[in-house]
Amino acid sequence: MRLFLFLTLLSLPHFSLAKNWENIRFTVEGAYPPFSWTTKEGSLNGFEVDLINALCRVMNTKCTINKTDWDGIIPSLLSRKNDAILAAMTITEEREKRVSFTIPYAKAATRFIVSKEKEINFGDRELETLKIGVQRATIGDKYLSQLYPNINIRRYSTFDEAFIDLLNGRLDTVFGGTIGLSVGFLDTEQGKNYHFSGPRFTDEKWFGRGVGIAVRKQDKDLKEKLDRALKQIIIDGEHSRIAKKYFSHEIM
Repeated sequence: MRLFLFLTLLSLPHFSLAKNWENIRFTVEGAYPPFSWTTKEGSLNGFEVDLINALCRVMNTKCTINKTDWDGIIPSLLSRKNDAILAAMTITEEREKRVSFTIPYAKAATRFIVSKEKEINFGDRELETLKIGVQRATIGDKYLSQLYPNINIRRYSTFDEAFIDLLNGRLDTVFGGTIGLSVGFLDTEQGKNYHFSGPRFTDEKWFGRGVGIAVRKQDKDLKEKLDRALKQIIIDGEHSRIAKKYFSHEIM
């Protein structure tokens, strides 16, 4: 009878045995500097990689870090290939239907970047004349797709691919988070002739409450464990020390 009950519980869709989380499997995108990127040698670097290592030291937990393409990053979590996502993922109501988030570890607006010779006049129908690059399935992609169905959106697997087309004249602008666009492009030699233009998009309905760590909804104990560790490294200044290595401005 006990065996039957145990097997029945295991068959329930949201049932999971309590875990001690002695080894947590993290995933990053590995293609979105300065949050995370992949070196020529194949190793992972970046703010989120350092943040994971700091969290694991605080939690006294073994951790593994791999990378997953953005399109498959939530499915990889839900299929239990990983336990937690750190990928500059904004906390939104839509995503919270599928996963749970920790407290934020970064915050940023979403904006357009264009050549310094141009400005975007968001008050008229100029957007309909532009070729706009976005990273596929991001908040920026969904926002523009739903609110401006007549504009020309070109979707890319990574922002680096969009930057190449912007530099080569195949795009007029790229739309994305200010932190990633600044450090990944505007602050580089390639991006020196480009700037932010138009308004800062911060509406919480679309652009969320900040960037958090995503975990499966049933892993409440892991979320609590990560929340405690995040709060500790924020309070003791470790978060700020790590951030200063990668960002020229505050991200919290």
